[in-house]
Amino acid sequence: MSQAKKMIGLMVVLGMGLFASGLAVSQSNDVKNEIAERLAPVGESCMSGEDCAAAPVAAASEGPRSGQQVYDTACHTCHAAGVAGAPKLGDSAAWADRIAKGMDTLHEHALKGFNGMPAMGLCATCSDDEVMAAVDYMVENSQ
Repeated sequence: MSQAKKMIGLMVVLGMGLFASGLAVSQSNDVKNEIAERLAPVGESCMSGEDCAAAPVAAASEGPRSGQQVYDTACHTCHAAGVAGAPKLGDSAAWADRIAKGMDTLHEHALKGFNGMPAMGLCATCSDDEVMAAVDYMVENSQ
């Protein structure tokens, strides 16, 4: 093989290598940008005095909610569909053994959790009295 053909072949191989590495760098930047977008903050903090701090604040509750209100906003998630073995509202057969244990036991299970029932029914905004009122509401409507 002549020296010129070897040189041309070497230049072609080097050119292809440079092209491939440039393509890899370009794709690498795209991947870095995609990762940066996925890791970007979802929201932002707002300090007093900043424009975003003027957002309206939710009004506080006007006293304790009724058992039905608590059921409708929190308890129905599990007790309407029977999620994780939760007795459905109105299903007297499912509630019979539970009711037989007494209201104190039902209240304690609702407040502290029992088996699949999480403490407070995962209602972070409910008071103990509201949770007990919701239990009373469910029992009254499931006998």
